[in-house]
Amino acid sequence: MTLTVLGSTGSIGTNTLDVVRQHTPRYQVFALVAGRNVDLLCSQILEFRPRVAIVADEACLDRLRSRLRESGFPQKEWPELGAGPQATVAASTASEVTFVMSAIVGIAGLPATYAALQARKRVGLANKEALVTSGRIVMEATRQSGAELIPVDSEHNGAHQCFRAGRRCEVTRLLLTASGGPFRETPRAALKSVTPEQALHHPTWKMGRRITIDSATLMNKGFEVIEACWLFDLSPSQVDVVVHPQSSIHAMVEFNDGSVIAQVSATDMRMPIQYAMTYPDRDRAPVSRIDWTQPRTWNFCAPDFEKFPLLRLAYECQKAGGTACCTLNAADEIAVEAFLEGRLGFTEIAEVVEETLAQQKRREAATIEEVIEVDAASRQTARQIVAAKAG
Repeated sequence: MTLTVLGSTGSIGTNTLDVVRQHTPRYQVFALVAGRNVDLLCSQILEFRPRVAIVADEACLDRLRSRLRESGFPQKEWPELGAGPQATVAASTASEVTFVMSAIVGIAGLPATYAALQARKRVGLANKEALVTSGRIVMEATRQSGAELIPVDSEHNGAHQCFRAGRRCEVTRLLLTASGGPFRETPRAALKSVTPEQALHHPTWKMGRRITIDSATLMNKGFEVIEACWLFDLSPSQVDVVVHPQSSIHAMVEFNDGSVIAQVSATDMRMPIQYAMTYPDRDRAPVSRIDWTQPRTWNFCAPDFEKFPLLRLAYECQKAGGTACCTLNAADEIAVEAFLEGRLGFTEIAEVVEETLAQQKRREAATIEEVIEVDAASRQTARQIVAAKAG
């Protein structure tokens, strides 16, 4: 298998390369696509010897050339170097590539992911924005080309595994688990005084800053509901969220005879990453095993939609359709950024998102370009709302 890794210097990207490392020479890296972390990308180039390496822009490209020279790596052995969105798309659609790991954070990863699906690549999807903002367009491209889209997020990957237990027509609902975040037991009134430092302290997972805040507000779980609807052709009423603080069960699928199939594994992203790469086969993964001889307790409860209104908004946007989910994502990103910078309170994140949705007219988008336009307009509206609140 020959890979392009979109977002090679991020958490999913580095874990993907660790899976490659464990299974050399089964996997070959064709392209590494990074943003601005030139130092880490340079070390990845030296280890994995890709044929192509891409960075965010020309300034980063100059820095990468300097790092490669300083490393003593002979220039004749350098990969083909490039920068920007067009180079990223080319790295995702090259004829040599059989698998694309889509792990670029944000809507920036959408064009390359969409192009890879159009080119009939197998795509391991870790980029939430692709389906949240453009679910209908992305899934239509997948069906038309015959590409394989395998989710990498632990919940959707777990669901993908559970769905293999029966026929699609036998499924009654999907249950996605949520840790509940750091404020699961915090009184609603106390959330107004939450600091970024407190919100960044996730009880289970170590993730990027935005996704950690989204987990604290349960917005991330709302995005997962939207993704699940597109991935598994479900209506919002068929996807339930259940709070499971231990995070051992990642997803459950209920069938029409009342049977519930659950996917359980250690909290290690290398397992779902490897699953996406080897499906439908399974290989031994470099992750810890659960010791079933040790006593353990698993708790479950319903999420509090009043305390975490962004989860409610996600359901509403998916039901509304059109560009509502695109606006939801854009507004949330702007609001989270403002919160992390101290310009917005924790509970005001949801207020900004709801006000943006009210002001931004929903419409149908037929192309990726239209989605990007809606995203930009929604961000501008959200920035104006944040500025008014910050006063």
